[in-house]
Amino acid sequence: MLISSPVIAAGSGSVAGLTLSRNRGGMYLRARAVPTNPNTLAQQVVRGHLSDLVVLWGSTVTATQRAAWATYASNTPLTNALGASFFATGQQMYLRSNIGRISAGLVRADNAPTVFDLGGYTNPLVGTVSAAGPTAAILFTNTDLWANEDDSSMLVYLSRPQNATVNYFKGPYKLSGLINGDASTAPTSPATITSQFALAVGQKVFVRVVVTRADGRFSADFRAFGIVTT
Repeated sequence: MLISSPVIAAGSGSVAGLTLSRNRGGMYLRARAVPTNPNTLAQQVVRGHLSDLVVLWGSTVTATQRAAWATYASNTPLTNALGASFFATGQQMYLRSNIGRISAGLVRADNAPTVFDLGGYTNPLVGTVSAAGPTAAILFTNTDLWANEDDSSMLVYLSRPQNATVNYFKGPYKLSGLINGDASTAPTSPATITSQFALAVGQKVFVRVVVTRADGRFSADFRAFGIVTT
């Protein structure tokens, strides 16, 4: 559980049967609900990747590489659910950097980044979302460093369709497409990403985007939405 301020100015998590949460109106308390665990095939795959990475950390990643990940982690702050900075361990940063890469079929990064940041990028825009595809157009900046680098990629996750009145969406998202960087010829914007869900005009689709760099840096995410218009 995360909490700050004696008057609960900010909080996240559960205690004594109550859950602290936030919506557009600010903080609120609600009865704690026991989450279900559908154990979908996608969840099983991700958990398998995570388990594999934990084993690799102890059996394949060398002591020198682990020390480098610890150095990277201690110099690269992350942000928690309350917006406060914190530092992960070397192993946590290794898992964070690689779970998305291997889930997307990209090469694993065993060597730690030597640039101490998460890898910045220009926030994309959501263009036309179409039920006919069903597809979403993602407008990105192809002069960004990631777009001009081999083994870098923008990972695009789409939600199931939601009612147009839904303004707050935490997930789940489904990895729906990659925009791969290329040192010779940068990808062309916009990219057409195919949704794995049927869409209808008037529905809202939430989009989550992250960028993974060739050296293993894994960015903070960017979230937006689009309305199905065609």
